[in-house]
Amino acid sequence: MQWNEEAEEIMRERFGGDNEMALATCRGNVPSVRTVNATYWEGCFYVITHGLSRKMEEIGDNPTVALSGDWFTCHGEAASLGWFGREENRALAAHLRQAFASWIDNGHNDFADENTIILQVRVTDALLLSHGRRFEK
Repeated sequence: MQWNEEAEEIMRERFGGDNEMALATCRGNVPSVRTVNATYWEGCFYVITHGLSRKMEEIGDNPTVALSGDWFTCHGEAASLGWFGREENRALAAHLRQAFASWIDNGHNDFADENTIILQVRVTDALLLSHGRRFEK
């Protein structure tokens, strides 16, 4: 089945909050995968991470990534939106604070550090499974 509004509604319901997902990057011929907390909003996944991490180095070399979790897999184009505290990120940061409310202020993140960034993954192609149906983008 082609991607449609029903698929988007499932995405919002399933991934609109806090989700642990596998994020894969590739540098040269060497893949890397790690678990991240991600939330889906307006066609993209968002992750709070450190701008100097290995994942961000790998994304700098190759912005094509893969995400997988809860009967869903996709490819996407990843980009840093910069520091979490930037004025331009204010509305998105508020959304992320709500999505990640259960852990965002547990001391793991240093929001004064300008290397605490928002990673955006714009979904380019995807496979979503729901109740025996298959949605492809």
